[in-house]
Amino acid sequence: MPVISAPQDFNEDDLYVDLEGIFERPLFLKCEGFNFAGSIKLKAAAEMVEAAERDGLLTPDSVLVESSSGNLGVALSVIAAHRGYRFLCVTDSRCNLATRMMMEAFGSQVHVITEPDPVSGLLGARIDHVHALCASGERYVWLNQYANPSNGMAHYQRTAPAIARQFPDLDVLFVGAGTTGTLMGCARYFREWHRPVRIVAVDTIGSVTFGGAPGRRMIPGLGTSMRPPLLDESCVDDVVRVEEADTVRACHALARRGFLFGGSTGTVVSGAMDWLARQEGRELTAVAIAPDLGERYLETIYQSTWVRGLYGEDVLDSRSPAMASQAA
Repeated sequence: MPVISAPQDFNEDDLYVDLEGIFERPLFLKCEGFNFAGSIKLKAAAEMVEAAERDGLLTPDSVLVESSSGNLGVALSVIAAHRGYRFLCVTDSRCNLATRMMMEAFGSQVHVITEPDPVSGLLGARIDHVHALCASGERYVWLNQYANPSNGMAHYQRTAPAIARQFPDLDVLFVGAGTTGTLMGCARYFREWHRPVRIVAVDTIGSVTFGGAPGRRMIPGLGTSMRPPLLDESCVDDVVRVEEADTVRACHALARRGFLFGGSTGTVVSGAMDWLARQEGRELTAVAIAPDLGERYLETIYQSTWVRGLYGEDVLDSRSPAMASQAA
């Protein structure tokens, strides 16, 4: 029986969902949402705060500040509340209402950016605001998830080894690309492992992470409007880009079988199924990382009016090629 005194001390690290019965392709989904922050971001948040404490960057008067589309903001809110720090999250208008309310429930402040930077979009505008806060006083401490090596280290030390223990014959790992902390941490670990593992990054269309023109992105989590400083493309074997409509379809396909996952997970699953569909005749042991659960998306991805208003009247009635084999 686990008994803990700090919220970050609990994380269910060995829970997988076998998706073959839903999508008719073998894929094990590593569920990272069963902790007190509800997402994989709790690992990165804990590692970054602990590193800042070791380096003497945090004092009792410090105000943690971070740019986040939501999940890291919740994770830092959890840890800040437990350790007695003040925390200010700079997010944007795409952040789910439930996510903002969760951060405020933990005592955090939330600043919502509504006007995008002409070049770097909402993310650039968020980071500009963080820079302005830090310039206004030394009490503001920016952990900077986009460039902080502790972001990737959390997954090099924890997430990837947990997968390796459960799947010693792993052939391919699918990882969503946001800040690329999870992607880089896992990729570097498996580069050093005793057997080759193909690393497939899953990104959303409209993201500039792996090049291409920026576009509209309404589902927070994966994708960026600025190339992440942590990214090293030499560690990535393939990239799959997913339309947001296919993210929604994947989430609804999972929900119809009793699994309520978040938008980042829907994107990863859709991208993985698309990639696996092109490997006909090959028997592969495949794992995908599910960063989040779906409760925070009830007013968006799981709300039919919101979905049809953005992606068309037939989005929930049609199937993308990647979803074509799913069970009815």
